[in-house]
Amino acid sequence: MKKVLILSGSPRKGGNSDILCDEFAKGAREAGNEVEKIRVAEKKIGYCRACYYCRDHGGECAVKDDMAEVLQKMIDADVIVLASPVYFYSIDAQLKAVIDRTVARWLEVKNKDFYYIATCAEDDKGATLTTLDCFRGYAECVEGAKECGVIYGTGVYEKGKITDTPAYRKAYEMGRSV
Repeated sequence: MKKVLILSGSPRKGGNSDILCDEFAKGAREAGNEVEKIRVAEKKIGYCRACYYCRDHGGECAVKDDMAEVLQKMIDADVIVLASPVYFYSIDAQLKAVIDRTVARWLEVKNKDFYYIATCAEDDKGATLTTLDCFRGYAECVEGAKECGVIYGTGVYEKGKITDTPAYRKAYEMGRSV
């Protein structure tokens, strides 16, 4: 059994990337894993201020919000799923804030299996490449990180449209394979 942490960056509850997170979670649970999904937009997480208070205070951040709890869950997880809709060919601000704030204890986030979920209105997978580069850039900084799968939710804009695409089934199957 693995501890799976899904970070749903979508600001739309029940949005397309959020739905794929739910399908991934369903598959991962059915495979016997412990799964938690965090809707980042529902947490109070400010941006990194580059003050480096964390460096001089044992990884404690000067910003007092929900990030300490989220970061501990990232450290404790075996699997991290990063999910975001494509915003101007990149990840959304909510998930970017989480990634940046891991700096407080970034050396403790290690040996993780990573899965990536990106959704976009364009039909072309190429529209997700910068988003995936952001995810991969973070994983490059994680010692022992391993990319295990990518789900491309392309050609969807309206909330819920993802259920009519192959990505919907793939999210469930990928979760089952954890």
